[in-house]
Amino acid sequence: MAWRIIRLSWADCRHDWRVAMCQILALAAVMAPLLVLLGLKTGIVETLRFRLLQDPRNLEILLVGNYRLGPDWFGKLKALPEVGFVIPRTRSLSATLDVRTASGRSVEGMELVPSGPGDPLFLPVGPFPSGFDRIVLSRAAADRLGAKEEDTLTGFLTRTVSGERQVIQLPLVVTAILPEDRFPRPAAFVALSLLVAAEDWRDGRADTLSDPANMDTRSFASARLFARDLDGVVTLAARLRAEGMEVRTRANDIEMVQAVDRVLTYIFSVLALLATGGFVLSMAAGLWADVERRKRDLALLRLVGFDGRSAALFPVTRALLVAACGIAVSLVLYAIVAALFNRTLTTNLSGEGFVCDLDLWSVVIAALLTLVLSALSAAVAMLRILALEPAESLRDV
Repeated sequence: MAWRIIRLSWADCRHDWRVAMCQILALAAVMAPLLVLLGLKTGIVETLRFRLLQDPRNLEILLVGNYRLGPDWFGKLKALPEVGFVIPRTRSLSATLDVRTASGRSVEGMELVPSGPGDPLFLPVGPFPSGFDRIVLSRAAADRLGAKEEDTLTGFLTRTVSGERQVIQLPLVVTAILPEDRFPRPAAFVALSLLVAAEDWRDGRADTLSDPANMDTRSFASARLFARDLDGVVTLAARLRAEGMEVRTRANDIEMVQAVDRVLTYIFSVLALLATGGFVLSMAAGLWADVERRKRDLALLRLVGFDGRSAALFPVTRALLVAACGIAVSLVLYAIVAALFNRTLTTNLSGEGFVCDLDLWSVVIAALLTLVLSALSAAVAMLRILALEPAESLRDV
């Protein structure tokens, strides 16, 4: 019986195609602008997020000062879902190195930064520093030294013991050069083991520069910490501040993007609520008027064997057919407008991102909501059909 009602609704739409077309265009007139607005919101916010994520430093949480961070502290931090990368760091006074090239150019007191697999600053650049002899230079350091990849440098570690100045020379190979936008200061990225060995030698705990044996049990003065995503930066910073640590982040840039997202979401929600309310009311009124116009036809359906519930499905199936066609028209209109916006306005984005963009999940949700609201708008017409008496409707026949 339900299948017959569906066939009748389809035949009715084809017969009364002018009215059906008006309803379809009315739906598209409401849905297409909402899709474009949602696409603009998504495209603008995601482009801003993309630009922030392009610079891994936006994910970094800088620890200011020296602390005593043990293995338990690092273990708990690594277990947090917000953490993307963390590596211990020695005291800043111990994390320096004098570097000289074969041509005699040198940099004294170059900053040493611990790094390893997963470091966001190196993704997808690589390779990572390893051992005591493989380092990565920042662009500023490479320019001051006149060094390039695969060049061999000499590092000098110094200490004073009983008034005697002692020096250790380290042969170093430049495995990569980090772009300036990743790290602007002159620095050498090295393996953590080299930093720890250098600190032990300078503090007099070791006579030679060798692999430290207590890496897993010792405490460190600081850490390099990166969040997994932008939202994690605020969460991790708040957690560390609650532990009494002073931290610095680029929270202002992140908050700006989040504020834009909130404002656009609010504007879209208000406009969507108004447009949806108008659509439901207009669809309900149109279906109710259609029932009033077809009382005799619906009465005949009741007389030829359709019960009240089956007849009541008539406006529902018609509403769903109109909604399905309206969704298709809206998506076509959205695709045209989105392509126009992306083609004409992305010149201001330097070719990065989209001005107007919708993911498949958002399209599916929008389509399902439209179908549900269309079915709900037919409730008034359904109640009118259920209250319809066939004999009363046929008195004037």
